[in-house]
Amino acid sequence: MTETRFDSLIPDYIQRLEPYVAGKPIWEVQEEFQLQEVVKLASNENSLGPSPRAIQAVQDSLVDIHRYPDTGGLRLRQALADLYDLKVENVVLGSGSEGIMSYIMRTFLDREDEVLTADATFVGFQVMARARAVQPVSVPLKDYRFDLEALADRITERTKIVYLCNPNNPTGTFFTKAEFDRFLERLPSRILVILDEAYYEFACDHPDFPDSMKYRHDQVITLRTFSKAYGLAGVRIGYGFAHDFLIRNLHKIKLPFEPGIPAQAAGLGALEDREFLARTQEMNRQGLPFFYKHFDRLGLEYRPSAANFILGILKSKDQVSALYGEMLRRGVIVRPLERFGLPHCFRVTVGTESENRRCVEVLEEVLPAVRG
Repeated sequence: MTETRFDSLIPDYIQRLEPYVAGKPIWEVQEEFQLQEVVKLASNENSLGPSPRAIQAVQDSLVDIHRYPDTGGLRLRQALADLYDLKVENVVLGSGSEGIMSYIMRTFLDREDEVLTADATFVGFQVMARARAVQPVSVPLKDYRFDLEALADRITERTKIVYLCNPNNPTGTFFTKAEFDRFLERLPSRILVILDEAYYEFACDHPDFPDSMKYRHDQVITLRTFSKAYGLAGVRIGYGFAHDFLIRNLHKIKLPFEPGIPAQAAGLGALEDREFLARTQEMNRQGLPFFYKHFDRLGLEYRPSAANFILGILKSKDQVSALYGEMLRRGVIVRPLERFGLPHCFRVTVGTESENRRCVEVLEEVLPAVRG
């Protein structure tokens, strides 16, 4: 029996939808190439692992998993409100920042609306927009950075949401305070800005980085996550900040018992462990210059990063494909970026000192053949 009998059940825009595809997991590479040790530097995870306090908090929470979670997530929301000098009514939780992004799409978008973003940014945003039958409008990056002037020029009467990722994934670049100020001056007050700051903890020390918490514009929804700097990618816990009116409406469509008890506990434990966060930031401060030095030595083009990864630039998609395949065979996973709109580029996460060294060793080994 063919699947065509289901065609009438599924809207055309869902049938055409290309889902987000994650990087290969370690176990798959181990099995495919019969490897004992694999270094994964593809998904911008924290190679230090999670905070010990977060682990303990999760373990302590397990005795309560026969109960439903606090539907309001009030303890974690209050802790975040206290940390950033907000009211609890300004905070929303979700299963990663992507979970909150999906709430935003369901709350604010109609079919006739437009959403606006850059060509090469977080793929999940465009997938979620298309899942609402909304075709994203995008503009090219300019030197691998968000071109806010070009974005402002593309605003129409139908524009409802502008998505900005700062620092941008997958390029690691960021737009400055001055650029953001000029953009906001041109932005109609009816338009909602999703400001994705998933890599905020790595960028916050840059003097020109526009920390959204210092702006507090009513039309801006800030998204942040525990997946990156806090090392909690596996429990799926993210958070957002916005005007209380926007948050109230997001809560209307939010799944009532999301995130779960272990995820909320992990977030609380991670927030308490400032020493762990500082170690993560220091690992990144040491790791990025290490990659810069060796990319320079190998004649490999890149862009300086304000995140926990670095963008490598080759001449073609074929070169990236060859590099990716040869590195996989040697037990190092990086991320080719064709699906992000950058087929000639790849992304390398900053890991521990030993992981970074192994990555460079393998790069040095495979680059001559890749370049021909």
